[in-house]
Amino acid sequence: MLAALLCTLLFSLSAVTARRTTKYLGGTEANFTRLIIAPIVLAIIALIFFSDDPAQYLRFPDSQKVFWLLFLSGAVGFGLGDIALFQALPRIGSRLTILIVHCGAVPLAVGIEFLLLGNLPTLPQIICAVVILSGVTIALAPRENPHLDRRTLLSGIGWGLVAAFGQGFGAGVMVRFITETYTKFNELTGADAFQAGLTVAVQRQLGGMVFTGICLFALRAYLKKNPDSLNARNLTNPDSQWRAGSRWLFLNALAGPAFGVTCYQWALLNNSTGVILPIVATTPLVVIPFAIYMKEEKPSWRSLIGGLIAVGGVIGMIKMSNIL
Repeated sequence: MLAALLCTLLFSLSAVTARRTTKYLGGTEANFTRLIIAPIVLAIIALIFFSDDPAQYLRFPDSQKVFWLLFLSGAVGFGLGDIALFQALPRIGSRLTILIVHCGAVPLAVGIEFLLLGNLPTLPQIICAVVILSGVTIALAPRENPHLDRRTLLSGIGWGLVAAFGQGFGAGVMVRFITETYTKFNELTGADAFQAGLTVAVQRQLGGMVFTGICLFALRAYLKKNPDSLNARNLTNPDSQWRAGSRWLFLNALAGPAFGVTCYQWALLNNSTGVILPIVATTPLVVIPFAIYMKEEKPSWRSLIGGLIAVGGVIGMIKMSNIL
């Protein structure tokens, strides 16, 4: 559970820096580049702190099969899911996007995990999850959006649902299925669990990097032949301001796909997605203090009340799960 709380804090910092990153770079470019930075950073950490045997958790009978499954998980989660996330943000804003992604991912992940593994959260855990998601909804539910035309709104919601699928299935259920079916990751604790989470994260990031790179190459090639295509220009930005956005890109890569995802995979080793994802869904609430500090947002009373409800649900989830 500690890993889930750390993941939430890091994801919130990632969300704030992502706003600044997308201001200077295209969404597809930003996602691809941060998926290059993150595995390099994690590989360096593995070599420094786990130099005795940094790949020990890859040694099991189906290691090659597990690698490709994790690679596919990253292609769905980091690739398809995060590309969709970066497309939803400029269309419908961060509040509605995060609401759709995090709250939509929970029931999706719980249902798919039940079909694949037969796992379900306990009734008290389900109640706590409902309390958490209710608090997040109260805090983030957008008021009317008169500035959004119907086409933009529907497009943004569609991208948000695709991102929710990537979050719930690619980043959650596939990892649980792989670790329970093919490995002994879920038996690890402490530093061993952190290293296992790091190992899983790097392999998934490789899948996301390849998928996003192929998409970026295809978009650039299409845009070169069709320079007036508005749809292609909405997905990529040939005029990215790399120097101005490099600082935010690096911070986003560290907080999100590097350390945030490592803690996320760490949390999933010993807990079902129905327990972890509702806690991670409080990420946009933790964003509020960062946004205030960066003078981007002032919280309303509704945000504060919803936040308190969600925090109460998280505390209940921790107690009901009997772990920290």
